[in-house]
Amino acid sequence: MESLELDDVDLRLLDLLQTDASLSNQELAQRALTSPPTCLRRVKRLRDAGLIEAQVALLSVDRLAPVLGHGLTAIVEITLDRQGAEWLEAFEARVTQDAAVQQCYRVSPGPDFVLVVHARDMPDYLALVQRLFTSEANVRNVKAFFSVKRSKFGARVPMPQRPPPAAAPG
Repeated sequence: MESLELDDVDLRLLDLLQTDASLSNQELAQRALTSPPTCLRRVKRLRDAGLIEAQVALLSVDRLAPVLGHGLTAIVEITLDRQGAEWLEAFEARVTQDAAVQQCYRVSPGPDFVLVVHARDMPDYLALVQRLFTSEANVRNVKAFFSVKRSKFGARVPMPQRPPPAAAPG
């Protein structure tokens, strides 16, 4: 994979798209201080380079709760019995395929994985535990923490703050 140079326009585009990916190309170009054709070309380049993985809608769990139920969000620590690369990769591949697993992190030190999972209710969570952890012979320890309130949720990557260009002497 070749190295990709990012200039101030690229960084502004990435920052703006993290805030609101639904902006029209015209609006995005205006806010990024560039022309619409340049904006379109740059965003395509950033997408093709894999810097923009996906554009998604973030749903309000609080507003959906009356319709769908509150559900359970759990942060789950997993320690495997065997930590060889093939065991870690096999577990990771298995859990990341499950729709209930929203996030999966391989961590160190401490447990081998930290997962963020979502379940409809406690019986649904129990089914998830059976499906992903209990039936897996290599799982040594599972420790779950249940969220009682979501105070912040985001996926924003902080962009470097560069000072604005100096004004030309007048």
